[in-house]
Amino acid sequence: MKSIYSKITFLAISFLIVVGCREYLEVQPKSQIGLPDAFSNLSNATNAVLGVYDELMGDNGYGIRINMYYPYDSDEMIVSGNIDNGRRGIGRYQLLLTNTEIRNPFLQLYRGVEKANLCIEQIPLMALYTNGTDAEKKELRRLHGEALTLRAQFYLELIRNWGDVPAPMQPSYQQSDLFLQQVDRDLTYAKLIEDLKTATDLVPWRTEIPVRNERITKGAVKALRAKMALFRGGYALRSSGQMVRNADYLTYIKIARDECADLLAKRGEHTLNPSFEDIWRKVTSFQYDPAGEIIFEAGAGGSNATSDSRMGNYNGPSVNAASRYGTGGGGLLVLPNYFYAFDSTDTRRDVTVTLYAVAATNIKSPRRLGELTDGKFRKDWRNPLLPGTALNPGYNWPFIRFSDVLLMFAESENELNGPTPAAIAAFEEVRKRAFPKGSTAVGTTPTTKAAFFDAIVNERYLEFGSEGIRKFDLLRWNLLAQKIQETRDKIQLIRDSKAPYQNVPKYLFWKNNGEEIQWLNSFYKPTSLTTAPTGWTRLDWTQHLTTNLIDGVQLHQGIARFFVPGKSELFPFDQATVDSYQGKIKQNPGY
Repeated sequence: MKSIYSKITFLAISFLIVVGCREYLEVQPKSQIGLPDAFSNLSNATNAVLGVYDELMGDNGYGIRINMYYPYDSDEMIVSGNIDNGRRGIGRYQLLLTNTEIRNPFLQLYRGVEKANLCIEQIPLMALYTNGTDAEKKELRRLHGEALTLRAQFYLELIRNWGDVPAPMQPSYQQSDLFLQQVDRDLTYAKLIEDLKTATDLVPWRTEIPVRNERITKGAVKALRAKMALFRGGYALRSSGQMVRNADYLTYIKIARDECADLLAKRGEHTLNPSFEDIWRKVTSFQYDPAGEIIFEAGAGGSNATSDSRMGNYNGPSVNAASRYGTGGGGLLVLPNYFYAFDSTDTRRDVTVTLYAVAATNIKSPRRLGELTDGKFRKDWRNPLLPGTALNPGYNWPFIRFSDVLLMFAESENELNGPTPAAIAAFEEVRKRAFPKGSTAVGTTPTTKAAFFDAIVNERYLEFGSEGIRKFDLLRWNLLAQKIQETRDKIQLIRDSKAPYQNVPKYLFWKNNGEEIQWLNSFYKPTSLTTAPTGWTRLDWTQHLTTNLIDGVQLHQGIARFFVPGKSELFPFDQATVDSYQGKIKQNPGY
């Protein structure tokens, strides 16, 4: 989508931005406009805040690295290919201190923090903030709230990937030392959660403004506050090398529950889109969703590496360059156990998972069970189509959907009070959408606290595939190591046709019906056929699976090959950052 803030020049003095690297101290200003001019009027202040938004996107932001490298490997998807000192090293948890895929996003996140800090400081100091017209004061308060929320988003990403990080809350020109000590993440979380409470009163609801999807509204603030509170109330890797949950966690679970309850009471602002597929059809066709299920998204545009996105080009189905869609896809692989986590009638399966590749002739051919790709941002859904081999399809990145709010409410309510009727209703609203009306496959919702929690863990698994959520959910639940091992075990069971996967076929048989694929046999029932009937083609299904996907000892292809509990839950600080801070940053455990 064409971003409303793409390529906006940040007017404040850019040479002040310091993000943990000494060479930034020597960069000359790109603009001669100083702080008094940058915040002299509403227009300039607006541009300054739009410049903060701009740090969300691009190759080092939520255009590819943070949202499609950092959340993997998990029990849903893995990065494709053999090990390297890049994205595959991240996915396999071989996290080297020289990996630029770790360093560059770290720097961009801190650029966002610095820009936000300038806006948070300067906007309330503007004369118009207190003496302007009612319209000017309202708009400046909105900008102030947006800056507070954006800073919280940048820090959430820093904390959940690196743990205790330096946390400047004022612009660098106000600091006597530009290389600050790490701050206990609990203190940072507490500050940001309070900031978001302030921001809630400063920004409008979605229905009160004309541009609703790429700028922060009250729903986005409340949803982010709930999510951040769940992280603060969850498990995290500490300097001891142990996953720890603080004793006061229920305080933050209650904050999450209350924020979600407020949003559930405002269905005129945000609610579920009745069709799961339609959410992603609208994302890939740049259409506005009246339901407002996507509460906040990072806008992409500009067809470049700094302000656009690579979703659909990097991930999604493999698409031949000579096709009508242009080259792309294949960067993320759906794990076989994830495909078989879906019931056969769950409408989310064939949206989340792509079973095909697109040839030069535009005709689809099937992928084998170990080669399936993600599907929510597929390039062949883009409307209008892109010319040739365009790297940047322009898809926005959704941070949070209303279904997430429903399931966060169910989770936090259950944690506080067990599976109350309200918690069950929220859970079932998400689950029922996934199935044809009246389907018995919806099942019966558990009514004990432990079983209901397990049901939520599974439902979030099915609902949010490839949305950069699963790995971090598992971390805050202290389930990542367990689920990685369970995934290896499940893939082995599928490969060996053992229960509960004894009915998964060894082969599938298919043919093209026009450009589409027609299947002869079921994904969920065995077949006695080993040779393709006339007019059909055989596809290896479980027969294709090898131990490489499970352990990958030689090629390092195996899921999370180098994952080490008590270490891999956090990234290391890259070597250049450690050197710059000259002993003020303590490396994360195990590195």
